[in-house]
Amino acid sequence: MSATHNLHWRLSRFYFFYYFFVGAFVPYWGIYLQSQDFSPASIGILLSLFQISRIVAPNFWGWLADHTGHRVKWIKLTSFLGLIGFVGVFWAKGFFWIFLIMSALSLFTSSTLPLAESLTLAHLATTDGHYSRIRLWGSIGFIAASLLLGYLIDLRGINILLWALLVAQAIIFYLSNTIPETQETHHEKNDLSIWKIIKTPSVVALLIGCTLMVSAHGVLYNFYSIYLKEHGYSGGTIGWLWAVGVICEILIFMMMPKILRRYSLKVILLMSLFLGVIRFILIGASPDHLYLLFIAQMFHAATFGSFHAASIEVIAYYFKGRNQARGQAIYNSVAYGIGGTVGGLGGGYLIQYLGGQMGFTVAAISPLIGFFVIWFGLKLEIKGNKIFG
Repeated sequence: MSATHNLHWRLSRFYFFYYFFVGAFVPYWGIYLQSQDFSPASIGILLSLFQISRIVAPNFWGWLADHTGHRVKWIKLTSFLGLIGFVGVFWAKGFFWIFLIMSALSLFTSSTLPLAESLTLAHLATTDGHYSRIRLWGSIGFIAASLLLGYLIDLRGINILLWALLVAQAIIFYLSNTIPETQETHHEKNDLSIWKIIKTPSVVALLIGCTLMVSAHGVLYNFYSIYLKEHGYSGGTIGWLWAVGVICEILIFMMMPKILRRYSLKVILLMSLFLGVIRFILIGASPDHLYLLFIAQMFHAATFGSFHAASIEVIAYYFKGRNQARGQAIYNSVAYGIGGTVGGLGGGYLIQYLGGQMGFTVAAISPLIGFFVIWFGLKLEIKGNKIFG
């Protein structure tokens, strides 16, 4: 096995198990909290901790990584603290203690990924590899966990989830010790202030556009399963609808190298946003037509897959050298932290007062606004570089 192939294998398996944890946590943690007799309001508060923590925590760890010139040791530390923090859940009882455990867990686990993203991009900048081919293993991990845990919980009960998450956290920590560090190289923009980069009009436009796209998905992630259940769909059908979205996400990641060589990053972002508008209108307008819901879920390939890949590429273009880790952290904090929080909490009010169909239809306004923000604000017509294409 060549050194480059070995490096990409180490990165791919890290992504697989990180998203295996996510694929076990996101679909089933709310069910565990419900089994502990928490009210819906309490569950909503607890689940929001991960979105809120992404606003602040990744920036702190990203600053440390850029300031020290090291990434791997901070990946090791955050994954270790995430593991130690999660152990407490076996003894935590009541809202206060669960709140403390989940606060600690969210602070560390939300920071591990952006650090790993910046490390991966730094490695790929000096090797013949593609981010999308490594990242798709994260999607495979998510599918594997969500399907496996569904069957295990049916067989052994919800408490098996705790052990599965603990094992996943332990493997993540172990794998963090197998990833090699990369050397910082000098770039043309290496000495630019991070704030000067952030205030660049194109960067501002990208961050706003990403926040708007993710805010619509915040409604989806928090309320889609409830919406489907209210319209009479079985758990199996709901599971397959989620799986279709992630499977299409994998397919688009496999195709991204060719797509990025053919189309500019701006065009990819615009097409993804346009399809996002169609997706949320379909979900809101056709809850009783299963085939249309499947089509809407297939658009996840664009609304997350191609959109995320192109966004990561643009961030890597503007944030270089010592600013790279913080650039990825800022992207995660603004888009997924603020966007996810606004969508998740705002979606609750939309659906409560307007109903599910109107709530998802109104959510389509976010990617529509994002489309025009990117169209007029992002002054970048380059295609994907060798990191992706």
